[in-house]
Amino acid sequence: MLNDMNKTTLFCEYYAQWVEVYKKGAIREATMAKYLMTQKWVEKLAPELKVSELTRIAYQQLLNDYAEKHERQTTLDFHHQLKGAILDAVEEGMMDRDPTRKAIIKGKTPKAKKIKYLNQFELHTLIADLDIRDTPNWDYFILLVAKTGMRFSEALAIMPSDFDFARQTLSISKTWDYKGDGGFLPTKNKSSVRKIQIDWQIVVKFSELVKGLPEDKPIFVGASKIYNSTVNDILTRHCRKCGISEISIHGLRHTHASLLLFAGVSIASVARRLGHASMTTTQKTYLHIIQELENKDVDLVMRTLSGL
Repeated sequence: MLNDMNKTTLFCEYYAQWVEVYKKGAIREATMAKYLMTQKWVEKLAPELKVSELTRIAYQQLLNDYAEKHERQTTLDFHHQLKGAILDAVEEGMMDRDPTRKAIIKGKTPKAKKIKYLNQFELHTLIADLDIRDTPNWDYFILLVAKTGMRFSEALAIMPSDFDFARQTLSISKTWDYKGDGGFLPTKNKSSVRKIQIDWQIVVKFSELVKGLPEDKPIFVGASKIYNSTVNDILTRHCRKCGISEISIHGLRHTHASLLLFAGVSIASVARRLGHASMTTTQKTYLHIIQELENKDVDLVMRTLSGL
């Protein structure tokens, strides 16, 4: 009976059941959405493919079909999500061998992605234009992200108790579920749990701002739902008014990292401050800036050697 079921079970049905049993409730909603998207693509590309027919060639063809419309990194993610289910199928005896072994990952050439960020003069102009009042507003939020490089969801989750004004530090240990029903969520990864140094301007402004506010409630979260676009619109209006490059809130995170790198801060320190899981992420994201700094280093090396 079991063998007959194995022979007739569609791979898309098995994968859907695997996601429901093993992933639902165990991973973040954003990650779950990726698994469900993978499920839709399997149903679209291989609706009749049976688990018993999933040979290395059949699997490679599935990857190739997916890669025709996606970049290599996206195809690699697709492969990893399918592989988890397939290895369990092998362990359950539904397949004799692992068809994902030695799979070749292809994909479209990625488009050149220009990261938008402000230079030091533009950021100074933006901060000078912010309307810093006596009560929390989105201009305070923009200032905090610019000065710390936090992710949008991390900044939303900041409470007065996260500040240690005496030591000039800010603890980042959670995020705010602004895409869902609200409430605290874990950080993106373990490395995202961190304490970062804050400058004296943030200490002065926020020590006054949080007086009288509940210690254990987010500073910037009110009764109504928060949308990323709302804060981006406010930031865009400031940029237009100042006559500087228009960027998003996430662009402020890039601005923060870029200024630190240009100032000579090490990649390791920037990675820790941003909460990146590894320096590789930082290097990939800010490759163009690192290359510019390397060119400056060559000039410095030559001047130093010439002076010997």
